[in-house]
Amino acid sequence: MLSASPTSLAKSSLEEMLENLRRRDEEDKPKDLPPALPSRPTSKARLPSARRSLPTNFRVVANGEYCFGGGGGGGGLSEVEGKEEAKRKEEELGEKRDVFGSKRLRKDVNVDSPYYLVQGKKGEDQVSDAKAEVKEIEKRKTNWKVNDNIEYFINKKLRVWCRQPNGVWESGAIQSTSGEESFVSLTNGNVVKVSADDVLPANPEILEGVNDLIQLGYLNEPSVLHNLKYRYSRDMIYSKAGPVLIAVNPYKDIPIYGKDFITGYREKTTDSPHVFAIADTAYNEMMNGGVNQSIIISGVSGAGKTETAKFTMQYLAALGGGNGRIESKILETHFILEAFGNAKTSRNDNSSRYGKLTEIHFTELGKISGANIQTFLLEKSRVVQVAAGERSYHVFYQLCAGAPPALRERLNLKMANEYNYLIQSDNFVINGVDDAQKFHKLVEALGVVQICKEQQEQAFAMLAAVLWLGNISFQLIDNEHHVEALADEALTSAARLMGCAPHELIQALSTHRIRVAKDNIAKKSTLQQAIDTRDALAKFIYASLFDWLVEQINKSLEGGKRCVGRSISILDIYGFESFKKNGFEQFCINYANERLQQHFNRHLFKLEQEVYELDGIDWTKVDFEDNQECLDLFEKKPLGILSLLDEESNFPNATDFTFANKLKQHLHSNSYFKGDRGRAFGVRHFAGEVLYDTNGFLEKNRDPLHSGLVQLLSSCSGQLPQTFAKKMLDQSLKPAISSDSPKQSVGMQFKGQLFELMHQLESTTPHFIRCIKPNCKQVPDTYEEDLVLKQLRYCGVLEVVKISRSGYPTRMTHQEFAERYGFLLLETNASQDPLSISVAVLKQFNVLPEMYQIGYTKLFLRTGQIGALEDRRKQVLRGVIGVQKYFRGHRARCLFHELSKGAENIQSFVCGQSIRRKYAIEANRCSAFASQLLDEQLTSVVYLQSVIRGWLARRHFNNLHNSKQLNRESLKPRRKTGRKLSEAKVFPTVDMEIPHEQQIQVVPSVMAELQRRVLKAEATLGQKEQENATLREQLQQSEAKRSEYEAKMKSMEDMWQKQMASLQTSLAAARKSLAADSTAGQLGRADVVSPRHYDSGDNASMGSRTPGVSTPVGGRENGSLNSLGNLLKEFDQRKQAFDEDAKSLADTRTALPASNVNPDNELRRLKSRFETWKRDFKMRLKETKARLHKRGRQESDKTRRKWWEKLGSRS
Repeated sequence: MLSASPTSLAKSSLEEMLENLRRRDEEDKPKDLPPALPSRPTSKARLPSARRSLPTNFRVVANGEYCFGGGGGGGGLSEVEGKEEAKRKEEELGEKRDVFGSKRLRKDVNVDSPYYLVQGKKGEDQVSDAKAEVKEIEKRKTNWKVNDNIEYFINKKLRVWCRQPNGVWESGAIQSTSGEESFVSLTNGNVVKVSADDVLPANPEILEGVNDLIQLGYLNEPSVLHNLKYRYSRDMIYSKAGPVLIAVNPYKDIPIYGKDFITGYREKTTDSPHVFAIADTAYNEMMNGGVNQSIIISGVSGAGKTETAKFTMQYLAALGGGNGRIESKILETHFILEAFGNAKTSRNDNSSRYGKLTEIHFTELGKISGANIQTFLLEKSRVVQVAAGERSYHVFYQLCAGAPPALRERLNLKMANEYNYLIQSDNFVINGVDDAQKFHKLVEALGVVQICKEQQEQAFAMLAAVLWLGNISFQLIDNEHHVEALADEALTSAARLMGCAPHELIQALSTHRIRVAKDNIAKKSTLQQAIDTRDALAKFIYASLFDWLVEQINKSLEGGKRCVGRSISILDIYGFESFKKNGFEQFCINYANERLQQHFNRHLFKLEQEVYELDGIDWTKVDFEDNQECLDLFEKKPLGILSLLDEESNFPNATDFTFANKLKQHLHSNSYFKGDRGRAFGVRHFAGEVLYDTNGFLEKNRDPLHSGLVQLLSSCSGQLPQTFAKKMLDQSLKPAISSDSPKQSVGMQFKGQLFELMHQLESTTPHFIRCIKPNCKQVPDTYEEDLVLKQLRYCGVLEVVKISRSGYPTRMTHQEFAERYGFLLLETNASQDPLSISVAVLKQFNVLPEMYQIGYTKLFLRTGQIGALEDRRKQVLRGVIGVQKYFRGHRARCLFHELSKGAENIQSFVCGQSIRRKYAIEANRCSAFASQLLDEQLTSVVYLQSVIRGWLARRHFNNLHNSKQLNRESLKPRRKTGRKLSEAKVFPTVDMEIPHEQQIQVVPSVMAELQRRVLKAEATLGQKEQENATLREQLQQSEAKRSEYEAKMKSMEDMWQKQMASLQTSLAAARKSLAADSTAGQLGRADVVSPRHYDSGDNASMGSRTPGVSTPVGGRENGSLNSLGNLLKEFDQRKQAFDEDAKSLADTRTALPASNVNPDNELRRLKSRFETWKRDFKMRLKETKARLHKRGRQESDKTRRKWWEKLGSRS
């Protein structure tokens, strides 16, 4: 590969500037020399930068403060706390941890570590190098002095946190100091006197409520608590602590999980801390890099881990949703596992009592193709032991409350308060939870994951069997305190549900087998042994049922097997637990958390190292202490706690007390182990010391199940008990092949599961979510600082931030730093690049070289350095604001005067323009009015003229009319008096003298009457024509129907003729048969059955026929012939009758228009009668033929007998 020399490459302006700075630094070498600037590599491989290392005694102490020596001058922005005081504070706060930053070397390597295969020889080399490095550091430690930077806050009287006598941190400002004491003015106005040891620096207001705790300038417990409380009070329940998401349970519904939020995080329009953001980051990294991802959720009981896991899967289902089937199944699995794996505890109404890893597989296109679920360490003891105020698993109460009557009868179910396993606690219900409704939802969820109704009922039968096992009681049978199970309702119900005989269950519970030599001998059990056997059987059935459900769910989600290898795993596991009494379960839970904490630390260290190496920042001197020594205490062979527990469990006579003594004997020198009186021992975990009571350790680790119980389950008729027993036998045979131990202990099984889990997580890119419980009462809007602080320590959140902050937590790009603080320079040059501006700012404010490093792209600052810059920036900005205020006021006043003068000019112009516009409008209006008035006047004149002309014309017409009237009256003859006119009416001759007007008045009335009659006649005529047309149409229809009926009748006649011919043929065949069978009556039969009868149509219709009466022709011998004759006669009569009926129908069809008879109905009736008669006639014909054949056989037999008699007599 070709490569160019460094001198042959063209240098950029940044490189030239860096070289100039190095040259100037070498010449000047001032006291506050900043660290050397990184040089840009000249080849693809980044060259190591010459850089000053951190102070060799740099370390992290309590409350997130940092300590390092040096003679840095006063007024610097260092933040240091003395070693002795840090130790005292740790003791007061109850912490028993080593300080971070100084690496604790291991003297040996744990071969059992899941990381050992990955580390190999490289880990040994790193250990040897670290030893030499620590020796060098120890030599140089004495050259540094401790300087506490709280003096800076006291001298400057800045905002601080002070601890009250009750341990509560209060915010205030230092008013004055007196020696080692300070007077602090609290926010409520009170002034208190506190020691300097109880004062911690507070962050500036700009950092209040930040999204990420790393952004806090001063990292200490009160600052972290205040920041989380500030966000929690505003329903901002999510915060970040570097790469970790902190989720505080709000105990109420917050509308931040809808489709709008899913869309916002998917489209990157929202960037605030959220569980959706973690899931989106994991999904994008999986799709972009092709690397499997994991989301690890942890926290105490009641912190909201299960709900957080649900929201995570909800977002992933929205991102990778396809046809909706796989997604719905994945979401429904939560409800099933919640019913069988969750229970009410004293701290949580819905506490998960198992660990779960859900692996969701995706296709190359990012769509969900399937899933797989793994579970860890189910708390089996809760099935048979329930503490006060708690409940057993939810499914028991749901089954008792919600089972339908038919199922209750089949399972013989009672109420929950009638079972001994459930009445150990009086708590049967949960406020706000309907167990009956939950049961119906459980049944629906089981159907979604393809568990059929039959399998569901089998599972419910196993649950009922577990409950009835708890009600089985025992009675003494001898003086040696041996007992036997009572054959009561509980035992018979449990035996029936399991599918075994009651006596077999009694035998399995009342005896136990011991091995003597090569034989197994059954021995009677004492009361405690019998109770332990019964409880062991109940726990085994429930645990096996839980595992079977997980298997069925995984079968339903098998689509993940066809994936391309991309997956996101969601780990919902119990958090660190420390109670007043801690048993085997807490021991395993805390061991798992130790293992996860190591994975957590390794991941964070790797991320930090990548960031620093990418930007050329020295990271070799900043390290953290992992918890490998504590894990060695658990895992190391042969003297680890698990190995010793396994060894002691194999001794038959070992007890919990002997186990505790063995631990103290072998582990008393281990700094992480603490022996205690009696059966207790303590372990110093990463989150604090926990005291364990060994009572029940051996029994729970052995988890005994007698061989008799396995044989009992194998012999059961139920499918599930047989499956459980077969799986138990298969598991017990596997270790026997490679080990002398017949059965692996619970502790070793859990260790193996954890190792597999760590290997699986190690191949993924992890994302961490720490869930926090804000209060013990589980109520909203309540924040208990002591409880939250305790969980932060348990979850290791403070350590996370400390590790993230141990180097240079404040990181800003050169451009961002120059833009934010560049204006603080006294002298600025516009041509300077951002890096030069940044360095100038740091020098102007006397930031010590140890307090920052300059990377290739970013500026890295120590804790607290940004605070002084922010204070100075606020002061300058306040001065700038004051200057801007006066300048803007002056400019506003000048602008106001200018605007006022301009407004006056504009107003005068506008007024003149408005008046001119109004004048023009009025002028136009007057002109239009004058024109309109002229038009109206002209119209009025025309109208007057027309009226006058009309009046003149009418007057002229009236004058002419009057003149004509006068002329007409003068020409009329004089008339006689009225009396003579009345007499003249009697004479007909006077009729001619009637005035012509009177004659004309009579004619119109007559004409009207005539016209009316004519119209009426025309209407009647039209109506008649319509009726005729209707009748003609009906006639045509009738003719068509008649033709149709004739065709039908013709076809029926043809059919009847064919049927008659068939019947005649049948009769002829019968006649021939009779003729062949009997020769004695052949002549008589020929006379009766004459061929001419078959064609005769002249016989009577029916005649009178008496069935059963014999004719005088035959007698008893000819009865069959008479029956045949009657049939022939009836056939002829019926044929004639049907012919007549057909003819009558034809006549009726011809007279159809005038008849009310429906020929269709008559034809159907006739056809029905014919069919009925035909069937009856055929039946009788067959009977007659049968009788004739029988008669012929009888005659033949009689003749044969007579012949043999005659032959016998002759002989």
